[in-house]
Amino acid sequence: MPRRHAAPGSQRWKALLFISIAQLMVVLDGAVMNIALPSAQQALHFSDGSRQWVVTAYGLAFGGLLLVGGRIGDMIGRKRAFLIALAGFAIASAIGGLAANAAMLLTARALQGVFAALLAPAALSLISLSFTQPRERAKAFGVFSAVSIAGGAVGLILGGLLTQYLNWRFAMFVLVPIAIIGILGAGRTVHDDGERHRARLDIPGVVLASLGLVGLVYGFSAAESHGWSAGVTIGSFIGGVLLLAAFIVVQARVTSPLLPLRVLTERNRAAAYLSVGLAVVSMFGMFLLLSYYFQQVKGWSPVMAGLAFMPMAVPQAIGATQIGARLAHRIAPRPIMVGGYLVTVVGLVLLALLDADSSFLEIAFAEAVIGLGIGTAFMPAMSISTHGVEPKDAGVASAMISSSQQVGGSIGTALLNTIATSSAATYLVAHGGPAAQRHTQNEALMHGYSVAYWVAVGFVAAAALVSAVMVNAGAPKHVPAAADDLPDAKPVAVH
Repeated sequence: MPRRHAAPGSQRWKALLFISIAQLMVVLDGAVMNIALPSAQQALHFSDGSRQWVVTAYGLAFGGLLLVGGRIGDMIGRKRAFLIALAGFAIASAIGGLAANAAMLLTARALQGVFAALLAPAALSLISLSFTQPRERAKAFGVFSAVSIAGGAVGLILGGLLTQYLNWRFAMFVLVPIAIIGILGAGRTVHDDGERHRARLDIPGVVLASLGLVGLVYGFSAAESHGWSAGVTIGSFIGGVLLLAAFIVVQARVTSPLLPLRVLTERNRAAAYLSVGLAVVSMFGMFLLLSYYFQQVKGWSPVMAGLAFMPMAVPQAIGATQIGARLAHRIAPRPIMVGGYLVTVVGLVLLALLDADSSFLEIAFAEAVIGLGIGTAFMPAMSISTHGVEPKDAGVASAMISSSQQVGGSIGTALLNTIATSSAATYLVAHGGPAAQRHTQNEALMHGYSVAYWVAVGFVAAAALVSAVMVNAGAPKHVPAAADDLPDAKPVAVH
């Protein structure tokens, strides 16, 4: 085998900075566009029926192509895939900012999704392959997790500021310099020491996986706009499930599968994918409902609504980098994940108990509890998503955790929004109908949000149960402190 050299410690931490910047760009994209969408719709004159596609076009491309992106990174090298993805994302963002009509904007959003699907697994793979010592690995994934889960809240603030004080187009343009910084920094600091997957790309697997995931993501998007019983919704679900079932059958038979089933059969990795997917259902839906609560019930501006997410964003970062990361190199991941998810459950219960007159302090406390819990839980989950994986499969294993987040987010947005809307409508009919006074309308909205939050509690509790039952990875084995803590240790040759 060729000799592989680990980069010096200081170089690895610089690389992590630029990898995290790239991840922030991907997470920011969805959040800032959600805030900017009403202004973009008004400027480009597209219909209410078309506006959902500005969000859906990105989600379909991202969710549908993640496995392909992960495998391409395994084939051509993660660093090369990472840099190509950053450049492509910058170009797509510039096209979106310059959009003259809805078609141009939709094309740009779809291209962003394509390059995000290449970027996300490459980023996670590079961290997994670069940080192998338990202590530094825990710190690295803590930073990455904090960026991943806090970026959405930061994006809401940034989107509000850009839209309110500049122009909706800057929600797209702002991503260009972030991508350029990532390219310039990563080109010098990121090193890819992983093995290459030299086999040809599994084209049948690509087609089945991409169309299957697109079917599922589109099904939940259609449920939000057409209803759960609509033919297009049911057809999308059935088609997606059948295509994914066919994909699994094909993967068991081909010699060079897109998704080697060995990636899924290791229980710790499977637990990471499933628990994160379940928890993200709650988190994405909760973000959407809180945004409506702040603006519709409380009457806050987009900027104020964005700032109101900070009590969640800061504890998320603390939970990931301080609590989760510090515990992860001392104890096994199971108690950290279970404890983090259960703390999140407590925060969601507090949200479910809010009413229209709740003070900001009550809201902030509930947000802080959720942020602390989910930040702590996601850190070890991200780390064990590549637990024991062969280096040649690092990209596709990383793509699976991103797929869990993307599909879970699509489910959460559609499911919790639909539950909240239908529950509010039922309440309103029972308490005065459409002509009800604003106070009653707010009560109806709060009833809908509360029902949705209780459903969210169930999903996070299920994530805790999955972690308790399936995760069995032991506590990390420590190397001597002198070797573990020296950031500038000389490269070690591995034969």
